[in-house]
Amino acid sequence: MKLTLIAVGHKMPGWIDAGYKEFAKRMPRDFPLQLLELKPDKRGSGKTAQQVMADEAERILAAISQDTRVLALDERGANWTTMQLADKMKTWQIDGRETVFIIGGTDGLDPSVKKRANQLLQLSAMTLPHGMVRVILAEQLYRAVSIINNHPYHRE
Repeated sequence: MKLTLIAVGHKMPGWIDAGYKEFAKRMPRDFPLQLLELKPDKRGSGKTAQQVMADEAERILAAISQDTRVLALDERGANWTTMQLADKMKTWQIDGRETVFIIGGTDGLDPSVKKRANQLLQLSAMTLPHGMVRVILAEQLYRAVSIINNHPYHRE
């Protein structure tokens, strides 16, 4: 089952790239994780936040195929535990569909992206830098796969 992380934003600090890459490379072959970075719109170009989000939404939605499972990260989304994520991933593995996680830009996600999502998912009740979300999400995906595979990385 292919996992893709679509993130609005590029040119991340080296420690963000290194952290993400570390967990992505740990993922087993049956759960490959790839990152698709989308360049954010320029904010000072006279566009409103809604226009920026709508333009970003077009690029996000264009990158997702029709049968893809979509989870959009949103502060009002479901707050799963790592064990719940692992359980979901077990069931997703059965149908084999690509699963995409979306991290929006500075202004968040356009309603059209949230509508397309199969699930809104909250990573934390706290506000986190978007780059750091990549690292945390990649680590949680690796941890969930470790649980599925009975690997000792996760301890309860």
